[in-house]
Amino acid sequence: MAESRLPPQETSFDLEQQDALIRSRLSLNTIVTNPDKGFCDSCLTRIPYATLIATIQCALGVVIFCGTMYRGASLAVLMFSDVFKMQLFWVDAVKMTFVIIGACMGALGLMILFVGCLATGATRHKVYRAWRSRVGGRISCAIFMAITYILQLVWILIFCFLVIATFLFTIFWKMCANERVSTFQDCIDLTQFNFMFPQGTKQEHLKVCGEHDVKLFCKDYTEKIEVMVILATVASVLVILSLVHYLMCLAANYAHIRDHEKFQELQDLQMLSDNDMLVGKDRF
Repeated sequence: MAESRLPPQETSFDLEQQDALIRSRLSLNTIVTNPDKGFCDSCLTRIPYATLIATIQCALGVVIFCGTMYRGASLAVLMFSDVFKMQLFWVDAVKMTFVIIGACMGALGLMILFVGCLATGATRHKVYRAWRSRVGGRISCAIFMAITYILQLVWILIFCFLVIATFLFTIFWKMCANERVSTFQDCIDLTQFNFMFPQGTKQEHLKVCGEHDVKLFCKDYTEKIEVMVILATVASVLVILSLVHYLMCLAANYAHIRDHEKFQELQDLQMLSDNDMLVGKDRF
């Protein structure tokens, strides 16, 4: 009689374990689809606020940078053409580079924001449940961290270039503010800045004389380019800060995806231990 009763006990115990495993796998769904929480609350918990702030900051900085540098490059072409009688054909390629930079940074920001959405709140529990998805999420975060780090170094170099450009145009502005220059008594001598001009430039073209040329150089071009360069410098600082923010967010997302596997294993063990306790009570 005792031997005939053993198989049903083992079968019921196996069913209890299987039921516990199923409940442990679905326990995260119960957290996600909690009927006590409204739809708005569920959506708000899925938004990666830190990554969103970094994306807005990056977009603002890139738009200001590209707009001001595009306008500044156009003014520089006109200044060299009207004042120094030179044609700079390569500036058009530089202006196109600014457009490409804006497009690439915008695409990068949207991709990092998408990764942040996948690794935030209840979305993370649904997307990174399987082992392969967790590995893919960690690899994507690591790749974006490497790209962001390289871009941060590039933007630091851009910032250094803009600081030098701001310093040079500030010197030009001070030269224009000279009383003898503003009254058209002296010329603006730029021979000490011949490294900024193409090789073979004549020395007489490096001196801005006359009321017409001085007004063009000072009022129409130098002052406007100075403002554009200062705004571009501030925008580059904003982009660098946003990239640092991106690095912190990606590192946090990497840690969340990695720790999610441990959390799920602990939850499975907890459910199994609770099930063993219930089965032991039923036996006694």
